[in-house]
Amino acid sequence: MMYVIAGFAIWGLGWLLNLYLANSKWSDYRAMNIAVPLIFGLTVLLVWECFVIGFDVNPVFLPRPSDIVLRMAIEMPRLWADFVQTIVKGALTGYILGGLAAFAIAVLADRSEFLTSGVLPVGSFMAALPIVGIAPIFVKWFGSDWESKAAVVAVMVFFPILVNVVAGMRDTTSMQRDLMRTYGAGYWTTLLKLRLPAAMPFIFNGLKVATTLSLIGAIVAEFFGSPTVGMGFRISTSFGQLALDMVWAEIVIAAIAGTAFYGIVTLIEKGVTFWHPSQR
Repeated sequence: MMYVIAGFAIWGLGWLLNLYLANSKWSDYRAMNIAVPLIFGLTVLLVWECFVIGFDVNPVFLPRPSDIVLRMAIEMPRLWADFVQTIVKGALTGYILGGLAAFAIAVLADRSEFLTSGVLPVGSFMAALPIVGIAPIFVKWFGSDWESKAAVVAVMVFFPILVNVVAGMRDTTSMQRDLMRTYGAGYWTTLLKLRLPAAMPFIFNGLKVATTLSLIGAIVAEFFGSPTVGMGFRISTSFGQLALDMVWAEIVIAAIAGTAFYGIVTLIEKGVTFWHPSQR
């Protein structure tokens, strides 16, 4: 019971501290944008630890955060191998391939109304394909190693990037395009000097959406066939062995990787689209 009371006390203290920081004179400082979520996350972890101990929760149902951290420390070499296999080889490779393919098709579609009217409906169809349906097929086609996971990821990220690139390249006004024509600019000059810069906010929106899709696709695809390494493979086998601390360790690594991936794309967006009102 003491741990339960401590959990409620920690939650109350964390809530009061965040409330104070959010309404203090320092609330406009950038450091507060980092401190507040960090305090909230630490509060959740401490409350989780106290409640699991206080209510004597079976580790099979919910392990303690300390057990998860200990497992991460012990299994770091294996977790790193899983990270490289799933995130670096599968997710990142598929993300790049899908993005490049989407960009190339968007440029081709931009030059042809026939392609535009045909590609977008096909893209919608591809986006609606369930990953549990295409993953086994791609494993049969490309084998059980990371290549099949990269193919699944490429298909998943293709449509959101394609739609945003096409929409972005159409975001310029007729006056802007007419001005480029008066300067004697051809299609490619107009594309590079006007339309692509104007499309950058849309492009990065699609890239940010695709970051989370790429991780989900790579991990889920490993449930349908993989070598004895990978985050999806480890989650599946560890769950079968009731090693829930290992499952949570993989989930934590995936969450950190996804957050970092999204943050990197966001930082690049701030540098490229500094002129856009959304970045001011």
